[in-house]
Amino acid sequence: MAKDKKQIIINCEQLETRFAFLKNGRLEEYEIERKTDDILPGSIYLGKITRLEPALEAAFVDIGAEKNAFLHYRDMLPATYDIVDNIKKIDAEQAAREDAGKKGKKKKFLDGFSEKIRNFLGGGDKSRRLHDLELAIHRGKITVKDIPKMFPCGSELLVQVTKGPIGTKGARVTTNLTIPGRYLVLLPYSDHIGLSSKIDENKERDRLKKILRGLDIPDGMGLICRTVGEGRKALFFKRDLDMLLSLWHKVETALETPHAPQIVYQEPTLLERTVRDLLTDDIDEIVIDSREAFNYFKEAFHQFVGSDFDTKVVLHNRAEPIFKRYNVMEQAATIFQRVVQLPSGGYICIDETEALVAIDINSGKSRAKDQNAAILKTNLEAAEEIARQMRLRNIGGQIVIDFIDMRSAQDREAVNKAMRKFVSDDRAKTKILPLSKFGLMEMTRQREHESIQDVVYDSCPYCHGSGRVKSAISMSVEIQRRLKEILKRKQREKGLQIRVIMHPTVLARLKNDDAELLRELENEYGQALSFRADPTIHIEQFKLVDPQTNEEY
Repeated sequence: MAKDKKQIIINCEQLETRFAFLKNGRLEEYEIERKTDDILPGSIYLGKITRLEPALEAAFVDIGAEKNAFLHYRDMLPATYDIVDNIKKIDAEQAAREDAGKKGKKKKFLDGFSEKIRNFLGGGDKSRRLHDLELAIHRGKITVKDIPKMFPCGSELLVQVTKGPIGTKGARVTTNLTIPGRYLVLLPYSDHIGLSSKIDENKERDRLKKILRGLDIPDGMGLICRTVGEGRKALFFKRDLDMLLSLWHKVETALETPHAPQIVYQEPTLLERTVRDLLTDDIDEIVIDSREAFNYFKEAFHQFVGSDFDTKVVLHNRAEPIFKRYNVMEQAATIFQRVVQLPSGGYICIDETEALVAIDINSGKSRAKDQNAAILKTNLEAAEEIARQMRLRNIGGQIVIDFIDMRSAQDREAVNKAMRKFVSDDRAKTKILPLSKFGLMEMTRQREHESIQDVVYDSCPYCHGSGRVKSAISMSVEIQRRLKEILKRKQREKGLQIRVIMHPTVLARLKNDDAELLRELENEYGQALSFRADPTIHIEQFKLVDPQTNEEY
């Protein structure tokens, strides 16, 4: 079986950077980063709680953005438990050491750890907050009800953005901090040591666990080995850990002179994330149209993956735009289309709404003698294309897919399995429910950023995002209604003249289909009406003016 050719194409411009991932020339992932994108998922802020909402079980946190960030109480509990577990562990260890006369070590360690808690809990009356925390520890449990006491309004705390601002909503944040590197993820508030679930070979898992346990990890911190770490030597993990600890040190340094709100860790740029997350051994080529970015990749290869990658990076310096050269522009254009064609003649329709994304599958021109086989084939094609479109468009949240009805339970199960297979390589987390009795599949997809459509487009100032404007007949009805109102009110005035100015499309309707109705109006009220087209006026607007003075009625 021939190996798929995998390419990364990067276009660097002054205002934006564009990323494309191609598999055998077919666009599989697409991302845009604008220079104005300042609230990036992964960034860490020292924030201040401005409001507690008991009904929502959430806090609103000022992180310096236009809208306050949303922090659910549940997103605070795991980190709180980690702190509790660590202190309990320290107390247990100290009980065993006291008889050996090692009391000083506990005090020194706890002093450092208490400082970490103070940084975590932040401003206000810290001693009272620590006392509350101690009481929670002695009870042996911290619940959602304890959070408002531990973190009242005005509290300063470290939060990490998990979802950027989308539409009218502010960022979503958590207190469970993680800093991802090339091979490792640093857990500053947890001593958990773990491996990616995608590393499934037992022998390799045992090898990696041994390497992680051998690393010099600070007390109270933990690590997770990423999938890309599979097969790597211990040296790579040591370098990555040193880099991550250096980043965390910058966070702690920023907190020495705290001033909430402030950013203490900036999530890397699109170029840096590409090196960190996507450069694996199966990538065949990286093509970049910027000399500066090209040099950055060369340096990153030597640091993270070795000089073997040098031959894979290519500088594109032709006059032809890089996205045109690799046929990305044409494929990316389909991302913004509502209808996507399928190979067998069917098609899917994608509609993004405020609450959810609705996807409908239609058989279209697909014709076959065996109707059931044709429906299954169309649905399977649709499942593969939907998984691809979700990645390309960065669709997230709740998604409802209306597959073509299938009578066979075996066929429905085949579509379920296919959908799970097609989303298995998606970097965003997905959850899928089986097809319902109505042929609907419900699923959720992790959403960290605005969709590509929201990044590129603003809502239309005329239709306000509905994609619809009033028809010519609707405007004709409104014009006649307004004319009747004025003619009735001024029916005693002699020599009254009214000129109606409107869009040419509406005028065409009045002069043809509704001409007789307008003549009846003139005869009924004995007044003169005239009509003019103005192509600069919006189709939903019109003006009634006095042709002599040009004043509006």
